[in-house]
Amino acid sequence: MGVRESVQLCLGGDSLVLKTWDDAVERWLLEKADKASIHSDACIIRWLNRSLSGVPLVEITRAVVDAVTHKKVASGVANGTVNRMLALLRAILRRASLDWEWLGPVPKVRLLREPSRRIRYLSAAQADRLLRELPAHLAEMAAFSLATGLRKANVTGLQWSQVDLVRQMAWIHPDQSKTRKAIAVPFNDDALRVVTLQVGKHPTHVFSFKGERILQVSTAAWYKALKRASIEDFRWHDLRHTWASWHVQNGTPLHALQELGGWESESMVRRYAHLSASHLAVYAARLPSLTAATEMSLS
Repeated sequence: MGVRESVQLCLGGDSLVLKTWDDAVERWLLEKADKASIHSDACIIRWLNRSLSGVPLVEITRAVVDAVTHKKVASGVANGTVNRMLALLRAILRRASLDWEWLGPVPKVRLLREPSRRIRYLSAAQADRLLRELPAHLAEMAAFSLATGLRKANVTGLQWSQVDLVRQMAWIHPDQSKTRKAIAVPFNDDALRVVTLQVGKHPTHVFSFKGERILQVSTAAWYKALKRASIEDFRWHDLRHTWASWHVQNGTPLHALQELGGWESESMVRRYAHLSASHLAVYAARLPSLTAATEMSLS
């Protein structure tokens, strides 16, 4: 008996139906419709379909996974991009095996090694230079992002119904949050000033341009402003990294930063911990003073 005949099959009426990659994708997208990153999943799936569409699940072996991996690597993308593709492929196959019982054991999917990236953030002087180079509507949104740390989609999608100018705050609903948890957004002076400037410009959304809500921020104007400001290797999302870095450098505890930023786990904020050592200074001072060594260096 061959591979197809020996594996567990699903009953379809009186006949046996061999489930394919397309069947798994269709059910995955249906069950994960409320997933925050479902649009990202759909993009990855479209790429995977080029190699896997029509392929029976039982024929997606380790050799097939390796071939898909090599094809993705050859496209020139970073290892992190490859790993996001592999993680989704693995998740779909595991769901098909364990939950839907459409196949037996799934092939082992090995992720690639990812180099640790430095956190990209701006100094206050660089941020000021960038804001001066941006057109007004993007400068206001960037300033608001630097003041609140909100993700791009939460800024472009922010509605007046989510803002309370009297209490000087906004809130992100659970279905708008990446972690599916509500986020309270207290305004500092900069955030309050920016939002106040938007009053009366659009009936529903806080940020708009020429009477229309803004959907895209990483435009040609954004990249031209970066070039004029002499800022390289900087994405819109790095405004959030800048906000978090400034908080840590100014003494905000990591647990408070986690709540402000709406991160689900402490590990996500610990990447900023090295930017502040003030809480460790008292321990560094406990070492005995090397008086003799100091005197030798001064002689």
